[in-house]
Amino acid sequence: MQTTVRNIVRFSGIGLHSGRSVRLSVHPAPPHHGIWFRRTDIDGNNMIAARHDAVELSPLCTMLVNEAGVSVSTVEHIMAALTGCGVHNAILEIDGPEVPILDGSAADFVRAILRTGTRRLDAPVHAIEVLRRVHVVDGPASAMLTPAEELEIDVSIEFADTAIGHQHKVLRLSNGTFVRELCDSRTFCRRADVDAMQAAGKALGGSLLNAVVVNGERVENPEGFRHDDEAVRHKMLDALGDLALAGAPILGRYTGIRSGHATTNRLLRALFADPLAYRIRTLAPSEARLLPGAGLEKDVFAHL
Repeated sequence: MQTTVRNIVRFSGIGLHSGRSVRLSVHPAPPHHGIWFRRTDIDGNNMIAARHDAVELSPLCTMLVNEAGVSVSTVEHIMAALTGCGVHNAILEIDGPEVPILDGSAADFVRAILRTGTRRLDAPVHAIEVLRRVHVVDGPASAMLTPAEELEIDVSIEFADTAIGHQHKVLRLSNGTFVRELCDSRTFCRRADVDAMQAAGKALGGSLLNAVVVNGERVENPEGFRHDDEAVRHKMLDALGDLALAGAPILGRYTGIRSGHATTNRLLRALFADPLAYRIRTLAPSEARLLPGAGLEKDVFAHL
């Protein structure tokens, strides 16, 4: 069955790119509502759909924009958390243009959602079942969707910095894998890129408190990586958040090679442009095991 959060969940922090303080609250929503953002600092047309066709392409994050030009950016981590915890419907009220970065991962979002819990709604889940291969190429990056029984994510990355180098990981995302394996992996960047972005007035809220910074073979954060392959795990986290903008759970295998937000969004647009590549499938209650977030219990993940 579809779900929503049981109670309001609140967060506060700064935007990674804007450096501005921001408050975000996740509210329950009825069945078939989906995920929407509401900019509470703006009057009038302030609702923004969390959907692939509302994305304005950006190399640094995922930005959503409505028809009035009202936007909210860096939505990928909260979207991954909602999907990974099995939340299908919610209203996200935010008083600024960017979701708070918190510690650079989705762990704080997940912890709060698990603490409040979810509520089942009287409506079945409609999933997007991939029926045939869809593939996009963006320079050295590529992304592909192929048929699979449940959501699988396969990501490869390659960086000149030997602290990261080549990493590859494949996971099935059903039954809480996101919470166990991915949600605490932080965003990362190269020192040279940080300096260039901040000189250009970007990444103003970035620090070693909310990102892993690498410089050649060295990790600048005193605590180092949380996982040896934290970089590829975070890319998988981002991919899940961007795939969540399909508007419903995906049953299929995502394969990304050096892919980022823009490539994944182009892949979703290519999927929905081909009516033979997918179908909307109504899931029976017994098929809930196929979805991320099924069977999660907050006490099991008290280590977060």
